[in-house]
Amino acid sequence: MKKAIKLAVFMGMVLLAASILAQTADVTKSEESKTDKAADAAAATPSDYVIGADDTLHISVWKEPDLSETLPVRPDGKISMPLLNDVMAAGLTPLELKDSITEKLKKYIADPRVTVVVTAMNSRRIFVTGEVTHTGPMALLPHMTMLQALAEAGFTQFANLKAIYVLRTENGKQEKLPFNYKEVVKGNRPEQNIVLKPGDTVVVP
Repeated sequence: MKKAIKLAVFMGMVLLAASILAQTADVTKSEESKTDKAADAAAATPSDYVIGADDTLHISVWKEPDLSETLPVRPDGKISMPLLNDVMAAGLTPLELKDSITEKLKKYIADPRVTVVVTAMNSRRIFVTGEVTHTGPMALLPHMTMLQALAEAGFTQFANLKAIYVLRTENGKQEKLPFNYKEVVKGNRPEQNIVLKPGDTVVVP
């Protein structure tokens, strides 16, 4: 009888240990996944990228888990961090924001090591409208051209591929930039395959 009880206790301890190991592995995988995603986002972000409202940032402070989190940039351009409260992020590159946060944290932490990664570039958007299968705002990837944006938007069967244009506002004035899809894909008129800018509207009549 005693042997049976001891065996049952031993088996219970083995099962408990296996459960703890499995949970630890899941947590580790979750943390590795977050790290991998942050690394991918960092690699995809140009070094001269300027942070804007609606972007999402991952702020990491080495050995300070309470200060490491993913934060949205508010419409006023600021983020809210423990200890520091509101910090201006819009208008800065990730490196400039890193330096700003590092300097502010020196009042509370010895030798803070900060990493700033843009995980969602929501402030850089264009708009696509007209005879496309996906209308509305579209994330503007670094160096995205007209052809690349239209490839993502897709055409309806009624699209006039010769009369596409971009509406761009600069210095308070609106420009209309023509784009003949059929000519550009043939290799003609390469100057029309412009690199898009935030706020551009692509119109497919």
